[in-house]
Amino acid sequence: MKIYSSKAILVMALFVSLNSFAQTSGLGTWNVLSAKVTFDQKWSVLGEAQVRSQQVVNDFNYYEYKAGIGYNFPKTVSVLFAMGHYGTMQPTGNFKKPYVNDEFRIWQQLVLTNNIGRIKLEHRYRIEQRFTSYAGYRNRFRYRINAIVPINNAEIKPRTWYTSVFNELFVTNETPYYEQNRIFIGAGYQFNKNFTLLCGWINRFDQSSLNIPSWKNYFQTNLIFSFDEFKSGRERHPSALD
Repeated sequence: MKIYSSKAILVMALFVSLNSFAQTSGLGTWNVLSAKVTFDQKWSVLGEAQVRSQQVVNDFNYYEYKAGIGYNFPKTVSVLFAMGHYGTMQPTGNFKKPYVNDEFRIWQQLVLTNNIGRIKLEHRYRIEQRFTSYAGYRNRFRYRINAIVPINNAEIKPRTWYTSVFNELFVTNETPYYEQNRIFIGAGYQFNKNFTLLCGWINRFDQSSLNIPSWKNYFQTNLIFSFDEFKSGRERHPSALD
């Protein structure tokens, strides 16, 4: 009886883990389109849309869209208030229902930047209020350190190549507390004052509520549009919003 009970628990744990993260083996694609409009030295608005697939341009099972309002404090501090909708579907097939998770999210963000020579460092702190279909209301806390290094210019301006490397940690106030980690390594090119392309490899680690880990690798493409950012009076650090 105990053997069958243990097997049942194991099968259930695997099922919950697969459905919680809706991930399969193989390289996926992670496609991001973002836009930012700067009004003056303090205020800006931004928006972003994403789709992700479990295989290379196939088995699309995730989308999100979000928008927010940003405010710059003097020097190197900025804050952002945003909200969005996030949908995770079945891991096989293209946007195949039923939903694994249908989520509305509100978040607040603090960003601190500093330079070490040519290295542009971004420290991002984010607090999320998540209204999920699979687990109800949940809080989440995120920290990302991102290093951006321009290659052929001292700073990122039109016709500049650059590299971007970041690590982001996700924790919650509920067990198992440590929920997710993302590592990104990529390269970008700012074509002109309005458009930047950033591509690279991203590894996503997830820890389910049953302490079952899973990993997934993606090729990420970011199309980044920015309008009138010179009005902020700051150096540009083009990176993924998510």
